[in-house]
Amino acid sequence: MSADTTTVVEGITLTETAADKVRGFLADQQDVADIALRVAVQAGGCAGFRYALFFDDRDLEGDVIESQHGVTLRVDKMSSAYLSGAVIDWKESLEASGFSIENPNSSGSCACGESATF
Repeated sequence: MSADTTTVVEGITLTETAADKVRGFLADQQDVADIALRVAVQAGGCAGFRYALFFDDRDLEGDVIESQHGVTLRVDKMSSAYLSGAVIDWKESLEASGFSIENPNSSGSCACGESATF
């Protein structure tokens, strides 16, 4: 986990660094008032499940909707059980940059780091 300040809401933590990146991506968009960062666990990937992060303006039945560091997060009901305690951060290195999810519920992952087992 990064050294910056984090806020835990509904079991998911979005770091300030990750929130800054999300706000930066949204700054290039028009009419973003209802757009949120949707965080989901979906079937697929070489380990059985994969994480999905994308912008979404839908409010689905059962969604958990929270705001952290000025970013609205939406998590569907099924994914919220898998993501409880997860930390979403932004990592930058010479090799790669992108969002990372550290999830205590995951029992394993694949070599590519894109999928997880529960």
